[in-house]
Amino acid sequence: MVKTASTMLELGTVAPDFTLPDAAGRMVPLDTFDGAPALLVIFMCNHCPYVKHVAEGLVALAKEYQARGVAVVGINSNDVETYPEDAPDRMLEEVQRLGYDFPYLYDETQEVAKAYRAACTPDFYVFDANRRLVYRGQMDGSRPGSNLPVTGEDLRAALDAVLEGRPMPTEQKPSLGCNIKWRAGNEPEYFR
Repeated sequence: MVKTASTMLELGTVAPDFTLPDAAGRMVPLDTFDGAPALLVIFMCNHCPYVKHVAEGLVALAKEYQARGVAVVGINSNDVETYPEDAPDRMLEEVQRLGYDFPYLYDETQEVAKAYRAACTPDFYVFDANRRLVYRGQMDGSRPGSNLPVTGEDLRAALDAVLEGRPMPTEQKPSLGCNIKWRAGNEPEYFR
């Protein structure tokens, strides 16, 4: 497996706006999440072994933090012509199979991924109540084949800090995963 790291978007960046369809085709704008004390944006997909590795832990983490008011959204920006496993109908199957309790959106143009400078799946971004980026990086140190349990410790530390008004962890390690599957000729400059 080739590993790609997060671009580590600059902290303080305002969450780029979007309106994207969910797996069932309903349009979901960013302002759906207004009023939440924190917003977790996850660039993810169905086929990636790194996403599959953390999926159950992600479901548990999302449920736990949504109960504390955190808004969670997943975004799939992969080219479905090349990776049909990631097509919206398959996303809907994944939502039902894994029990994703958050919107799972499809970024067909890949413009939202570019706006967030997303590079890999999974790629995690935590925004505060003002939708300023306070954390970007890994869920935890577990990777496929690492024999480390999926705990979500890095992401949990960031979410706890923002919810409790504490300083953010100073060490933020990039997420690692499969690169976003860009359509030929649509690759962003940071991917080349």
